[in-house]
Amino acid sequence: MECTPDRLPSFLTLLDDSWAGLSLTMPLKRAAVPLLDEVSATVWATGTANTVVVRGGRLLGENSDVDGMREALRDVGVTSAGPACVLGTGATAATALAVLHSLGCPETIVIARNPARTGELVSAAERIGIAVLIRPWRQAARHLAADVVVSALPSGAADPLASGWPRTGNTLLDVVYRPWPTRVAGAARRAGATVIGGLPMLVRQAARQVELQSGYSPAPIAAMRDAAIWALAVV
Repeated sequence: MECTPDRLPSFLTLLDDSWAGLSLTMPLKRAAVPLLDEVSATVWATGTANTVVVRGGRLLGENSDVDGMREALRDVGVTSAGPACVLGTGATAATALAVLHSLGCPETIVIARNPARTGELVSAAERIGIAVLIRPWRQAARHLAADVVVSALPSGAADPLASGWPRTGNTLLDVVYRPWPTRVAGAARRAGATVIGGLPMLVRQAARQVELQSGYSPAPIAAMRDAAIWALAVV
Protein backbone atom coordinates (compact mmCIF):
# COMPACT_ATOMS: atom_id res chain seq x y z
CA MET A 1 0.00 0.00 0.00
CA GLU A 2 1.42 3.34 -1.02
CA CYS A 3 1.21 5.86 1.81
CA THR A 4 2.92 9.22 2.16
CA PRO A 5 3.92 10.60 5.58
CA ASP A 6 1.11 13.19 5.51
CA ARG A 7 -1.47 10.42 5.01
CA LEU A 8 -0.03 8.10 7.64
CA PRO A 9 -1.94 9.49 10.69
CA SER A 10 -5.34 8.95 9.04
CA PHE A 11 -4.30 5.54 7.72
CA LEU A 12 -3.30 4.33 11.17
CA THR A 13 -6.71 5.26 12.58
CA LEU A 14 -8.26 2.66 10.25
CA LEU A 15 -6.40 -0.23 11.87
CA ASP A 16 -8.36 -2.56 14.13
CA ASP A 17 -7.74 -6.04 15.52
CA SER A 18 -8.48 -7.61 12.14
CA TRP A 19 -4.96 -6.44 11.30
CA ALA A 20 -1.86 -8.25 12.52
CA GLY A 21 0.20 -5.18 11.79
CA LEU A 22 2.24 -3.31 9.20
CA SER A 23 5.70 -3.38 7.71
CA LEU A 24 6.90 0.17 7.10
CA THR A 25 9.37 1.34 4.49
CA MET A 26 10.97 4.73 4.10
CA PRO A 27 10.01 7.50 4.51
CA LEU A 28 7.52 6.18 7.08
CA LYS A 29 9.95 4.60 9.55
CA ARG A 30 10.60 7.84 11.41
CA ALA A 31 7.24 9.46 10.71
CA ALA A 32 5.35 6.63 12.43
CA VAL A 33 7.10 6.77 15.80
CA PRO A 34 5.16 9.67 17.41
CA LEU A 35 1.87 8.22 16.13
CA LEU A 36 2.14 4.89 17.98
CA ASP A 37 0.64 4.04 21.37
CA GLU A 38 3.75 2.26 22.61
CA VAL A 39 7.26 1.69 21.28
CA SER A 40 10.05 -0.65 22.26
CA ALA A 41 13.31 0.49 23.80
CA THR A 42 14.96 -0.09 20.42
CA VAL A 43 12.49 2.18 18.64
CA TRP A 44 12.94 4.84 21.32
CA ALA A 45 16.71 4.70 20.95
CA THR A 46 16.88 4.65 17.15
CA GLY A 47 13.89 6.88 16.51
CA THR A 48 12.88 4.35 13.89
CA ALA A 49 10.04 1.83 13.63
CA ASN A 50 9.72 -0.53 10.68
CA THR A 51 7.11 -2.73 12.35
CA VAL A 52 3.67 -1.98 13.76
CA VAL A 53 1.84 -4.63 15.78
CA VAL A 54 -1.90 -4.21 16.35
CA ARG A 55 -2.94 -5.63 19.71
CA GLY A 56 -6.05 -4.90 21.74
CA GLY A 57 -6.76 -1.74 19.78
CA ARG A 58 -3.28 -0.37 20.44
CA LEU A 59 -0.47 0.21 17.96
CA LEU A 60 2.89 -1.08 19.15
CA GLY A 61 6.13 -0.14 17.40
CA GLU A 62 9.24 -2.26 16.94
CA ASN A 63 12.43 -2.07 14.87
CA SER A 64 13.05 -5.54 13.47
CA ASP A 65 15.72 -4.11 11.15
CA VAL A 66 18.06 -4.23 14.15
CA ASP A 67 17.45 -7.97 14.50
CA GLY A 68 17.86 -8.46 10.76
CA MET A 69 21.12 -6.57 10.47
CA ARG A 70 22.66 -8.13 13.58
CA GLU A 71 21.74 -11.66 12.47
CA ALA A 72 23.01 -11.05 8.93
CA LEU A 73 26.38 -10.08 10.40
CA ARG A 74 26.41 -13.06 12.74
CA ASP A 75 25.67 -15.38 9.81
CA VAL A 76 29.14 -14.56 8.44
CA GLY A 77 30.85 -14.73 11.82
CA VAL A 78 30.77 -11.07 12.87
CA THR A 79 29.93 -11.21 16.57
CA SER A 80 31.97 -8.22 17.68
CA ALA A 81 33.08 -4.99 16.05
CA GLY A 82 35.94 -2.60 16.47
CA PRO A 83 35.91 0.87 14.90
CA ALA A 84 33.25 1.03 12.20
CA CYS A 85 32.05 3.25 9.39
CA VAL A 86 28.45 3.93 8.41
CA LEU A 87 27.63 5.47 5.04
CA GLY A 88 24.47 7.56 5.29
CA THR A 89 22.48 9.35 7.95
CA GLY A 90 18.91 8.09 7.53
CA ALA A 91 16.78 5.66 9.50
CA THR A 92 18.82 2.64 8.44
CA ALA A 93 21.99 4.37 9.60
CA ALA A 94 20.43 4.72 13.07
CA THR A 95 19.66 1.00 12.98
CA ALA A 96 23.29 0.33 12.08
CA LEU A 97 24.49 2.34 15.07
CA ALA A 98 22.30 0.28 17.41
CA VAL A 99 23.65 -2.96 15.94
CA LEU A 100 27.27 -1.83 16.12
CA HIS A 101 26.80 -0.74 19.72
CA SER A 102 25.38 -4.18 20.58
CA LEU A 103 28.52 -5.73 19.05
CA GLY A 104 30.79 -3.67 21.27
CA CYS A 105 31.83 -1.05 18.72
CA PRO A 106 33.40 1.86 20.65
CA GLU A 107 33.15 4.54 17.97
CA THR A 108 31.66 4.96 14.53
CA ILE A 109 32.55 7.24 11.67
CA VAL A 110 29.41 8.42 9.89
CA ILE A 111 29.82 9.60 6.32
CA ALA A 112 27.19 12.22 5.50
CA ARG A 113 26.29 13.22 1.98
CA ASN A 114 24.59 16.26 3.52
CA PRO A 115 26.20 17.12 6.90
CA ALA A 116 23.43 19.64 7.57
CA ARG A 117 20.93 16.78 7.89
CA THR A 118 22.55 14.75 10.65
CA GLY A 119 20.63 16.04 13.65
CA GLU A 120 18.27 13.09 14.03
CA LEU A 121 21.10 10.58 13.70
CA VAL A 122 23.28 12.36 16.25
CA SER A 123 20.37 12.40 18.70
CA ALA A 124 19.82 8.69 18.10
CA ALA A 125 23.51 7.99 18.74
CA GLU A 126 23.27 9.78 22.08
CA ARG A 127 20.25 7.68 23.11
CA ILE A 128 21.95 4.48 21.92
CA GLY A 129 25.13 5.37 23.78
CA ILE A 130 27.60 5.15 20.90
CA ALA A 131 30.16 7.81 19.97
CA VAL A 132 29.92 9.10 16.40
CA LEU A 133 32.14 11.34 14.33
CA ILE A 134 30.44 12.96 11.34
CA ARG A 135 32.60 13.27 8.25
CA PRO A 136 31.72 14.72 4.83
CA TRP A 137 31.31 12.57 1.75
CA ARG A 138 34.64 13.71 0.28
CA GLN A 139 36.44 11.95 3.15
CA ALA A 140 34.65 8.62 2.75
CA ALA A 141 37.56 6.79 1.12
CA ARG A 142 39.74 7.44 4.19
CA HIS A 143 37.45 5.34 6.38
CA LEU A 144 36.66 2.31 4.24
CA ALA A 145 39.32 0.24 6.03
CA ALA A 146 37.22 0.13 9.24
CA ASP A 147 36.56 -3.34 10.69
CA VAL A 148 32.92 -3.12 9.64
CA VAL A 149 31.47 -0.79 7.01
CA VAL A 150 27.70 -0.48 6.68
CA SER A 151 26.36 1.18 3.57
CA ALA A 152 22.92 2.47 4.55
CA LEU A 153 22.54 4.28 1.23
CA PRO A 154 20.01 3.70 -1.57
CA SER A 155 20.92 1.80 -4.71
CA GLY A 156 23.73 3.42 -6.67
CA ALA A 157 24.58 6.07 -4.09
CA ALA A 158 27.75 4.32 -2.90
CA ASP A 159 28.97 3.45 -6.41
CA PRO A 160 31.54 6.30 -6.54
CA LEU A 161 33.46 4.56 -3.72
CA ALA A 162 33.98 1.36 -5.70
CA SER A 163 37.27 2.39 -7.24
CA GLY A 164 38.90 3.15 -3.89
CA TRP A 165 38.06 0.11 -1.80
CA PRO A 166 41.13 -0.85 0.27
CA ARG A 167 42.55 -4.36 0.53
CA THR A 168 41.92 -4.92 4.22
CA GLY A 169 39.86 -8.09 4.48
CA ASN A 170 37.18 -6.23 6.44
CA THR A 171 33.38 -6.66 6.31
CA LEU A 172 30.91 -4.67 4.20
CA LEU A 173 27.18 -4.86 4.78
CA ASP A 174 25.39 -3.14 1.90
CA VAL A 175 21.66 -2.85 2.61
CA VAL A 176 20.76 -2.80 -1.11
CA TYR A 177 19.24 -6.07 -2.34
CA ARG A 178 18.15 -5.08 -5.83
CA PRO A 179 20.02 -4.81 -8.11
CA TRP A 180 22.69 -7.06 -6.68
CA PRO A 181 25.63 -6.99 -6.48
CA THR A 182 26.14 -3.26 -6.33
CA ARG A 183 29.33 -1.82 -7.80
CA VAL A 184 30.76 -1.10 -4.35
CA ALA A 185 29.92 -4.63 -3.15
CA GLY A 186 31.70 -6.14 -6.15
CA ALA A 187 34.76 -3.96 -5.60
CA ALA A 188 34.90 -4.80 -1.89
CA ARG A 189 34.65 -8.54 -2.61
CA ARG A 190 37.45 -8.35 -5.17
CA ALA A 191 39.58 -6.53 -2.58
CA GLY A 192 39.12 -9.41 -0.14
CA ALA A 193 36.29 -8.09 2.02
CA THR A 194 33.50 -10.25 3.38
CA VAL A 195 30.39 -8.83 1.71
CA ILE A 196 26.81 -9.12 2.93
CA GLY A 197 23.97 -7.93 0.74
CA GLY A 198 20.64 -6.53 1.81
CA LEU A 199 18.72 -9.76 1.17
CA PRO A 200 19.91 -11.63 4.30
CA MET A 201 18.98 -8.61 6.40
CA LEU A 202 15.61 -8.32 4.65
CA VAL A 203 14.75 -11.96 5.29
CA ARG A 204 15.95 -11.94 8.89
CA GLN A 205 13.98 -8.81 9.78
CA ALA A 206 10.88 -10.20 8.04
CA ALA A 207 11.11 -13.39 10.10
CA ARG A 208 11.11 -11.28 13.26
CA GLN A 209 8.13 -9.28 11.97
CA VAL A 210 6.13 -12.46 11.39
CA GLU A 211 6.92 -13.58 14.92
CA LEU A 212 5.95 -10.22 16.45
CA GLN A 213 2.71 -9.89 14.51
CA SER A 214 1.47 -13.48 14.63
CA GLY A 215 3.06 -14.97 17.72
CA TYR A 216 4.28 -17.90 15.63
CA SER A 217 7.75 -18.78 14.45
CA PRO A 218 7.96 -18.37 10.67
CA ALA A 219 9.16 -20.84 8.08
CA PRO A 220 12.86 -21.77 8.15
CA ILE A 221 15.11 -18.89 7.14
CA ALA A 222 16.42 -20.86 4.16
CA ALA A 223 12.87 -21.28 2.81
CA MET A 224 12.14 -17.59 3.27
CA ARG A 225 15.40 -16.66 1.54
CA ASP A 226 14.61 -18.95 -1.43
CA ALA A 227 11.14 -17.43 -1.71
CA ALA A 228 12.60 -13.91 -1.67
CA ILE A 229 15.14 -14.79 -4.36
CA TRP A 230 12.35 -16.24 -6.52
CA ALA A 231 10.13 -13.18 -6.00
CA LEU A 232 12.93 -10.76 -6.87
CA ALA A 233 13.69 -12.73 -10.03
CA VAL A 234 10.13 -12.53 -11.35
CA VAL A 235 9.33 -8.92 -10.46
